[in-house]
Amino acid sequence: MDDDPNADTAIKYVYDIRHLGIGDADEAGGKGANLGELVAAGLPVPPGFVVMRSAYLGSVRSGGVEEELTTLHGEALKHVGDAARVSESCRRMQNLVTKAGICPTVRAQAVAAYRGLGTDAVVAVRSSATGEDGKDASFAGMNRTLTNVAGENPLIEAITQCWMSLFTPRVITYRASRGFLEAPAMAVVVQRMLSADKAGVAFTADPSTGATDRVVVEAAFGQGEVVVSGKVQPDTYVIDKNTLAVRDTRIGFKAIEIVRGSEGSDLLVELDHTKAEARVLDDGELQQIAKLAVATERHNGCPQDIEWVITAGAVWLVQARPITTLSGAEGTAAEPSRMLARGLPAAPGIASGRVRILLAPEDGPKLVDGEILVAQTTNPDWLPTIRRAAALVTETGGMTCHAAIVARELGVPCVVGARSATVDLANGSLVTVDGTRGQITAGAGPDTARTAVAARTEPDHREGEVTGTKIYVNLAMPDTAETVAAQHVDGVGLLRAEFMLTEALSGRHPRELIAHGEQEVMVEAMVASMTRIAVAFAPRPVIYRTTDFRTNEFRGLSGGDEFEPVEHNPMIGYRGCFRYVKEPEVFRLELTALARAREQSPNLHVMIPFVRTRWELEECLALIDASPLGHQRGLHRWVMAEVPSVVFWLPEYVGMGIDGVSIGSNDLTQLMLGVDRDSDVCAELFSESDPAVLDAIAQIISKANTLGITSSLCGQAPSTNPEFAEHLVRMGITSVSVNPDAAAAARRVVAAAERRLLLDSAR
Repeated sequence: MDDDPNADTAIKYVYDIRHLGIGDADEAGGKGANLGELVAAGLPVPPGFVVMRSAYLGSVRSGGVEEELTTLHGEALKHVGDAARVSESCRRMQNLVTKAGICPTVRAQAVAAYRGLGTDAVVAVRSSATGEDGKDASFAGMNRTLTNVAGENPLIEAITQCWMSLFTPRVITYRASRGFLEAPAMAVVVQRMLSADKAGVAFTADPSTGATDRVVVEAAFGQGEVVVSGKVQPDTYVIDKNTLAVRDTRIGFKAIEIVRGSEGSDLLVELDHTKAEARVLDDGELQQIAKLAVATERHNGCPQDIEWVITAGAVWLVQARPITTLSGAEGTAAEPSRMLARGLPAAPGIASGRVRILLAPEDGPKLVDGEILVAQTTNPDWLPTIRRAAALVTETGGMTCHAAIVARELGVPCVVGARSATVDLANGSLVTVDGTRGQITAGAGPDTARTAVAARTEPDHREGEVTGTKIYVNLAMPDTAETVAAQHVDGVGLLRAEFMLTEALSGRHPRELIAHGEQEVMVEAMVASMTRIAVAFAPRPVIYRTTDFRTNEFRGLSGGDEFEPVEHNPMIGYRGCFRYVKEPEVFRLELTALARAREQSPNLHVMIPFVRTRWELEECLALIDASPLGHQRGLHRWVMAEVPSVVFWLPEYVGMGIDGVSIGSNDLTQLMLGVDRDSDVCAELFSESDPAVLDAIAQIISKANTLGITSSLCGQAPSTNPEFAEHLVRMGITSVSVNPDAAAAARRVVAAAERRLLLDSAR
């Protein structure tokens, strides 16, 4: 591609985010490429476009400033320790960017794309620098973001300001610390601005401990800038990744919110005490966010740091990036000592030093290397100071604010949200900061060397113990199929339809597609997803569970309000097998897609969820028989065992042609015990190991064995609870199906249980 925008006006320098993916990261930057992946995953993303990296390079080249910029940047990197010299170099580089401006071709394309968003659309303009939002460095908050931009000239000015932000002291310092020595370049993301009622971030792994079984959500009122910049102490919620139950809630003090003012600019509003201490998100909203976060992680194949917005009750994703640091180490606690302050654990590790309370980034030179930096709040301007600190403590902010992210990358223990730290901690006093537990204690601990963030190593799953019980995996999206299939697993025990269907529908309700005659689009997309997964695992079996959206989830799709009833308890409402009987037109599309995929991949099989009664399964199987799928040889037909009535009806089901049963332990437990699995209030009652639940599972497995059909269980308990796994093995279960990251652990636990069973039988 020619980088001179004046050389060929036919060259594209602006792309709709819908046409971008991770393969475009070099040109669109990490932020732009990641947004394209979210769209590709069928997740809710505001429309927008990217002014590509080549537009910046071409503009500075055609403006005659490229060579001088490169020279000045190299000099600035060499003198990072000299603040005055770096600041002067940055001023000169920013002036050169302003002098070059945006060349006419790039301007014309950007304006045309902007007009496509609507007349004088309000947009957010965000930097997407090369290397930004990647796996190795987040550039969290380093480059410029401008919100509530409206009008063509303000848009062009905002793009220029993003380009200029490549050359600030904090960015130069950060790039030097991360080893990015080449001359920088930048793409710019422009997205329609949402009027945020609530906003925040979500981590699909706990950033303070590295635990991957939870989603950590931080939330505040208004725009999310107050969260990521650390201006407030947000609410912090921990959600179980498997059950979506809310494990922990900490209500922060949100002193302010940022909203769009009457003149279109950001307006900072002080909140009264009642609202400042009010809970931001209810459990339903948390579950929506967690589901989208998990879907993002599954699509991208690694833990994600996500920014979200709620407007008019709908959840939107506005950014996603890999989590750049995760620690698996819990850290070593200091000896018991007097507690001085508490906050949120934001970056793991323990360090001791003298307290240095600073009020502004300009005070940074006052900090002596190895002191504890204590501030009311921090933002990326503090980076040069954080690099020299033994630890960081702030009064506001959450574990996902920019400063906390940077602290984790630098290996600096960090505690945020310690409300009165600048009062409770005396300047010059000796303290120990435990970034793993969120504690600041008096004196020095016994082992207070700065703890660097440990690099994660990926286990080799290709080797492992052989078990008589098959170890299957649960999957939802095709993107990780090849990677997961390379593990030591025996197939896919649960291929969830929901995320693939959402992607195929592009966020629309399936009946809306049918109404517009677009059902073939859905079918072809589903065929492509199923085939990719089945081919990756062939000849191992892949069990496709047909769609089990609940009505509240279907209502969240575009057009859903028109087609979905409002239910007070959708968990036990209009779903699963009964829904197929009542709405066969949607079910037929799934069967058509599955039949086409099986023509290439006969290792695909079908599973019917939430079967309550004999008559509905009978009608459902009649629909399968009448479809192209019903005429295919070798098809296995499974049912999910989620409703306790299956204990009674299973012999009848087998007589109707069912040859596999998979126990959905979450639903079975909630219906056996009468406990909503999503309720945090009743969470202590929910137990898959309750004797009543185990008895039901034992009866299902026993009847399956007697009737000569396959039995399985979908859930994480076999990998995390050895006693539960041993129960299943002793009952004679055929297989267990777990999430891919738990497959190796599940095989080890099952193997140990099988060995104990052999020893017992030999006695």
